[in-house]
Amino acid sequence: MPLTNRLAAEFIGTLWLVLGGCGSAVLAAAFPSGDPTNPFGIAFVGVSLAFGLTVLTMAYAIGHISGCHLNPAVSVGLWAGGRFPAADLVPYIIAQVLGGLAGATIIYLIATGKPGFDVVASGFAANGFGEHSPGKYGLNAAIVSEIVMTFMFLIVILGSTHKNTPTGFAPIAIGLCLTLIHLISIPVTNTSVNPARSTSQAIFVGGWALQQLWLFWVMPIIGAAAAGFFHRWMASDHPTA
Repeated sequence: MPLTNRLAAEFIGTLWLVLGGCGSAVLAAAFPSGDPTNPFGIAFVGVSLAFGLTVLTMAYAIGHISGCHLNPAVSVGLWAGGRFPAADLVPYIIAQVLGGLAGATIIYLIATGKPGFDVVASGFAANGFGEHSPGKYGLNAAIVSEIVMTFMFLIVILGSTHKNTPTGFAPIAIGLCLTLIHLISIPVTNTSVNPARSTSQAIFVGGWALQQLWLFWVMPIIGAAAAGFFHRWMASDHPTA
């Protein structure tokens, strides 16, 4: 598949992830960043499901085109696992970040249609720690959470897409894994495990969200790379001496 087609798929897929996941938090949730008086509030369980459903649906829609990474950390983890060429990393990451920004822009255009909506005051589903953590978890907790959750996400991705795994079921496993990750870690950091998703919301919130954005690039990439190298060793088809 030509690179241009794959980048277009990554752009639209990441747009959908941010629009579906972050959009549910901003527009339809009473927690963590939505209006607590919202009669349609779906709470953090609903937001968790929304993130999982975006990945599940896009995996079937564009997986055959780009692999459906939708996430710079996933691209790095797949590279570390020997599944993705280094030459395509930067183009993929750029397409993912731009797709995330497009998704966040759509959320902004919808959200600001409600009188009195304040992007900064709402939090706009941005990731944070300390006073900006939904559960007021500190820096160390955020670091551990983002590394471990991303590590496990990549283990599931690499395992469910391995050549010896039954085909056709990977999107279900990956989507459910992302749902579970959000159920665990929304209270800690609002759940990133995806630098593109974090960047898209931080740009709109500005201030503290941009100041804390470094963590949501560095830690997911560390976790993903570690998982890639670990899975490459663990699932090797070649016996070791």
